[in-house]
Amino acid sequence: MTASFFVSFILMKFKYIFIIFNIFIVLFLLVIAALPVVMLGPGHTGKIWISSWPLTLLLALVMIGLNVFFLANHRLFALLEREDWPALADYLERRVMNTGRYPPRMVKLLANSYLIMSDFGGVLRLEKKLALEKPVLLEKNALVFGAARILRGDSVGAADFFRVRLENQKTGNVQWTRWYYGFSLMLSRAFGKAEAEFKELAGTCDDALISGLSAWFLADTLAKYSADRESCQAAAEDGRLRVRQTLKKIERWKKESAKIENEIHAAIIRKYLDEAAIWLFSGSDYE
Repeated sequence: MTASFFVSFILMKFKYIFIIFNIFIVLFLLVIAALPVVMLGPGHTGKIWISSWPLTLLLALVMIGLNVFFLANHRLFALLEREDWPALADYLERRVMNTGRYPPRMVKLLANSYLIMSDFGGVLRLEKKLALEKPVLLEKNALVFGAARILRGDSVGAADFFRVRLENQKTGNVQWTRWYYGFSLMLSRAFGKAEAEFKELAGTCDDALISGLSAWFLADTLAKYSADRESCQAAAEDGRLRVRQTLKKIERWKKESAKIENEIHAAIIRKYLDEAAIWLFSGSDYE
């Protein structure tokens, strides 16, 4: 799954930030130590060193803290770098499931690892565990758990899952949760309900990606099954116009799409983002 790259990218790049930051701090400390000697000579350095010790201590503590964090998570970073998802899932299960502690970063990474391996049973086990012991994290990661249902072909279950999240009003991202609810309805062939959701999102949502995707699905798919095809197409065109007025150019749509590409649930709709862009910005004024 191409999403494996996106899952590992953010944490993998920490390794390089860690190395660069260590080099920077060491060089900075050397400059603090050497500059007075070079500029003023050995006889005038004592007072400068004394006055600069708080900054030196702060930088040293930051470097120590960063190194401790990296060493404590070295196993995690190594598994991510190798993209050894089974070993990573096993490691995270021991860190999360078996300890009863639920660091948000670890929970999300474990859920993503299950998805990459298509281990939907693992996703379900984690979901049940969170529902009992840490429901706030279930709501925060609702898009990931809902995406698992879509990927395993359970669009009806996905629609029910997203509907409950919306009814509870505790989900971490209401607009995307509502969009995936409409998307799940469409996949389960509940076209009338999906049309109603996408009409609302196309016409009122302040997220251009959500408005644009909703408008495109109205035009490309739902109009074919609509009881009022003219109304469906009109809503699609209204949504299309809203996106054009907001983003102006297709390049800005691509930039907005890039902002969510590190989220694993976005892997489901990547091709739709590209196809919607062509429809939304066709015409010389917007290309």
